[in-house]
Amino acid sequence: MSQDTLAYDEALRIVLAASTRLPAQDCAVESCLGRVLASDIVSDAALPPFDNSAMDGFALNGKDDKVLAGTEFDVEGEQAAGDGVTHAGGGAWEIMTGARMPDGLDRVIPVEQTERLAPAARIRLLADVEPGQNVRTAGSDVQHGETVLAAGSALAPQHLMLLAALGVATVSVSERPRVAVLCTGRELVDDPKQALAPGQIRNSNGPFLAARLPLAGADVVHVETVGDDALAFEAALRRAWDAGAKVIVSSGAVSMGRYDFVPQALERIGAKTLFHKVAIRPGKPLLFARLPGDALLFGLPGNPIAVAVGLRFFIEPALRVMLGLPGEAPRRVPLSTPFSKKPRLRFHLKSRLHIDAQGRLATEILGGQESYRIKPLADANAWTVVPADIDALPAGALVDVYGPGHLEFPSPCESAA
Repeated sequence: MSQDTLAYDEALRIVLAASTRLPAQDCAVESCLGRVLASDIVSDAALPPFDNSAMDGFALNGKDDKVLAGTEFDVEGEQAAGDGVTHAGGGAWEIMTGARMPDGLDRVIPVEQTERLAPAARIRLLADVEPGQNVRTAGSDVQHGETVLAAGSALAPQHLMLLAALGVATVSVSERPRVAVLCTGRELVDDPKQALAPGQIRNSNGPFLAARLPLAGADVVHVETVGDDALAFEAALRRAWDAGAKVIVSSGAVSMGRYDFVPQALERIGAKTLFHKVAIRPGKPLLFARLPGDALLFGLPGNPIAVAVGLRFFIEPALRVMLGLPGEAPRRVPLSTPFSKKPRLRFHLKSRLHIDAQGRLATEILGGQESYRIKPLADANAWTVVPADIDALPAGALVDVYGPGHLEFPSPCESAA
């Protein structure tokens, strides 16, 4: 390893130290899907808010004793969902699912376990009924004053269901980091309808970053493709600043070739390069810099999988800091087959997390790990990481496994075997 090539852990430490938590902002619940809570949600109501029936039937009172089959009751009234407070005497009340329990009644017998008698305002029980049977008590789901969601939760649809049930209109969430994407290379073609000239390729990094960054909690405020020209790149940086970007992600032009101009362009605008080259594969030439005005720039190599690795293992950890999230912990999963690699580099491997016919979880390192090969990434549902100091691992060895994104844990697939 050359003297200026950092170990991954040291490079990540520099990235995290340069990243700062963003302020909180209020967000309407209907617009907060995917946002990260900046503070705990404490319920100011009970859920359910009142005792209610779990089914259609008859509400009764047995004075803390079991009411036996064969007991007869006069039917005093009817209670439907949405009806208010009612006060029961000593009889039964016909009640619908979700209806508030009449005061004085403490259990419900399903309608199919009763027999209507003549006249119709009287019933006979066909089964015993215990106290509290088929009653959903107030606060049995959520109690008043209970913390229902913790700060740092990424809000999913089930969380919005809970917030709506509790009548929460707005929540405090972390501001989303504003990110710009700049793809470099005169060979890149953005328009999928445009025919390729000899030597041209389609830009896949731009669409990938623009799609995945929002899943990681960021707002993408600017996307641009520029040629192999330092002045054009500097102009694109200014447009990214004007769009309000606090993080700029570039792809390409960070290696050692004649057209790899990003390091020189950054030096010319007064940026401070914090590191350039990390002992990883893919993505070793990765560059990290602080721009004038304190925006951060991640200069990723141009190969697609190097871009994916740079995003997942450098940019997303920075976004976690900005969103107020703790450091991410991988899962430890056994390898399905042996694996060997070159020494002194930390490998980030396209993988499939799967469950075999015996219900055992394992991670399979896919073929086609070269940094230009996109198809294996499309087949992957996880990343497997092998540290720099390990050269070979047997089948069954435990390895670190990460989801496709820091807010996503991989869903295991069924093994083909």
